[in-house]
Amino acid sequence: MKREAGPKLRTLLGAGLSLLVTASLWAGTLTGRITNGTTGKAAAGDQVILIKLGAGMEEVGRTETDSQGQFRFTLDQGNAPYLVRAIHQSVTYHQPAPPGTGSLAIEVYDVSPKVEGVNAVADLMYIQADDGSLGITRIFAVDNHSNPPRTQMNEANFQFSVPQGATIDEAQAQTAGGQAVKVAPKALAQAGRYGFVFPLRPGETQFQVSYHLGYNGKASIDPGLVYPLEHFVAILPRTMSFAPTQNGVYEDRQPPNQPDAIAKIASNPQPGQRLGFEISGRGMLRSQEEDAGNRTVTGPSDTRPGGGLGTPTDAPDPLDRYRVYLLAGLGLALAVGAVYIVNRPKLARRQNGESSSAPGGRLLNALKEELFELELEHQRGQISPEEYAKTKAALDETLARALKRSRLSS
Repeated sequence: MKREAGPKLRTLLGAGLSLLVTASLWAGTLTGRITNGTTGKAAAGDQVILIKLGAGMEEVGRTETDSQGQFRFTLDQGNAPYLVRAIHQSVTYHQPAPPGTGSLAIEVYDVSPKVEGVNAVADLMYIQADDGSLGITRIFAVDNHSNPPRTQMNEANFQFSVPQGATIDEAQAQTAGGQAVKVAPKALAQAGRYGFVFPLRPGETQFQVSYHLGYNGKASIDPGLVYPLEHFVAILPRTMSFAPTQNGVYEDRQPPNQPDAIAKIASNPQPGQRLGFEISGRGMLRSQEEDAGNRTVTGPSDTRPGGGLGTPTDAPDPLDRYRVYLLAGLGLALAVGAVYIVNRPKLARRQNGESSSAPGGRLLNALKEELFELELEHQRGQISPEEYAKTKAALDETLARALKRSRLSS
């Protein structure tokens, strides 16, 4: 005679079934294939690392591709966001795996120390000045159109110059569609020359560097170009004046989303060309939202230093091509400028033997952390484009307001 399971046994069976169901909901499998974009063949023997994104970046798996370039990971949490890192010839390539992703395709490229088809395209220089300090943020755009596509990598992969006595505050590098990462430029043998040890993968790479130096209300600046460019652009507040060393080199333009700034553009500049200019006066760059709250109505004739947009033409505006760089550069210039201005009184008090809790510094650090988390959510696909744009605009405005308050209090 068959006995029915007792109450305790039924409870245990039910709990086990529940655990199995829960495990099936959380566990998953992620497969993928890596292709060598240089040869068009499977990338066999490449290292592949699985990173779980959460409060940090935790490595949770490591394997190698088989002869077909394929890899496989068992996920401990199928509904968590992951990042897959492929390493080919010591250069990393990343592919996000949002929740629910079952398979990925990753393309890597062979590496050479020098690759034909790599060209610097633009150098955008943001200039702002406060009492005693001149701050400069530069964005360099580099294109890699090698054929067949290859990654260029060497010990000074992209070089740039800074003036004597300048202090580098922050530097970043970013590939198209990737997340900006902090990098430390390497000082080279030539005085004032630095190099980024960062791979130039096929497509577009953007470098950003911010530095400051002493300022007494007037300064001569030489961009010190290392490579031929399509455009060099200097952006500065209208409250500052700009006088080129050589006439006929620069054109006036209005940078997008920066109504209280002016852009000076030199087309097709070459290393060694006389691109120097003298600036004078003071002024800080402002966001569109901050400017809208403080704008005063002016007549059609603007006689402020740096005013005037030049005669309109039917030629395409070079700034349209660099709109993304301009917006990114403004955000970095505001952030670095805000951190420096807020910290300056604290440094002065320390020199005088006083202490400070620096609430402004904590606020700015919190804003930077929030912006970083927002970018991660955007990269993982956890936030809609509309919500991302709205939240980022609000954070940018808060940062601008913090900058304004710190300027008033200093």
